[in-house]
Amino acid sequence: MAIESINSEASPRSVAILGSTGSIGCNTVDLIQRNPDDFVVEALTGNSNVALLAEQAVRLRSKLAVVADPSRLEDLRDALAGSSVEVAAGRQAVIEAASRPADLVMASIVGVAGLAPTLAAIRRGCIVGLANKECLVSAGDFVMAEVARHGANLIPVDSEHSAIYQVFETERVSSVERIILTASGGPFREMSKAEMAHVTPEQAVAHPNWSMGAKISVDSATMFNKGLELIEAHHLFSMPEDRIDVLVHPQSVIHGLVAYEDGSVLSQMGAPDMRTPISYALGWPNRMAAPSARLSLEEIGQLTFYAPDPDRFPSLKLARQVLRNGGGAPTIFNAANEVAVSHFLGGRIGFLDIAEIVEQTLEKVPSRRLENLDDVDQTDAEAREAAEELSTNC
Repeated sequence: MAIESINSEASPRSVAILGSTGSIGCNTVDLIQRNPDDFVVEALTGNSNVALLAEQAVRLRSKLAVVADPSRLEDLRDALAGSSVEVAAGRQAVIEAASRPADLVMASIVGVAGLAPTLAAIRRGCIVGLANKECLVSAGDFVMAEVARHGANLIPVDSEHSAIYQVFETERVSSVERIILTASGGPFREMSKAEMAHVTPEQAVAHPNWSMGAKISVDSATMFNKGLELIEAHHLFSMPEDRIDVLVHPQSVIHGLVAYEDGSVLSQMGAPDMRTPISYALGWPNRMAAPSARLSLEEIGQLTFYAPDPDRFPSLKLARQVLRNGGGAPTIFNAANEVAVSHFLGGRIGFLDIAEIVEQTLEKVPSRRLENLDDVDQTDAEAREAAEELSTNC
């Protein structure tokens, strides 16, 4: 299926994809590959999957391929031998890839590891497709100040924030009463808390509606993703936490809503396919065709909504608390969750232990005011150390 041209100018849009071997990255590659005439790929970065990274680089004729794991540099060089693709490795090389002269950077590195490269792209003042919610959770005030300072265009790629962005009247923010994030509820939305205590990592990554990576799938199952998204929405749309609602919507058809002072509620709807919000970011400010399934409301028949259960899913209460506390509390929240999810996926802690470890880490690590990126890094490191200790002794 060909993508309609998104560019009014003659030249194609140059793109860099940070995290091209992950779920968002692969979907971005898919969309670009469908119409190579509209895009030139400046750089691709991956964590350690050298085979896939090299394949993508050749297919998209990327100028640069970077593997974050420096021990895989020779493997990447061998995989791309005979091609014209430049190769590099390591954390600094990823940051330099984000600094290359691309019109648009898709920032889809999972976790706080994506913060420095995303900031490098923002500081160029380019279009940044933000698929890394942890950047705004860990350093939201700092990141948004850099966006304003450098005139970057930050286009959210999370389906919920993309939906809100599409119906949010930025010129009349005062007319917005509240924004509403929807949640599928994950695979355990109907389980009792006692049943949830025994779920396995394999069950947690089997999302009923979306195809996602392991970490974000676990976050969906715990609803920590909604806690992270609530914090992200606060920064993206300058909304206080008490004007951001969350509704469980099992069909995942309505992705976000904005309620206005005249009683109107505007929503964005679509089939659950990440290529829709990704295509919106790639084409912005225009739209481009995407191969997502077309929505058929008559086939769906019924849309349901209900409030999330705060006892079974305490993540939202914790997220609201860290927003009220401010400072480094959201950084601690994110770091502790990353550590706990890693231990859960490794089979070292139980599913319900994730929220317990995050809450205990928030109690244990002091929340300082964050003045710069070094403060973010220090708070993040302290939280990870505490969460590791709590996870090990769990």
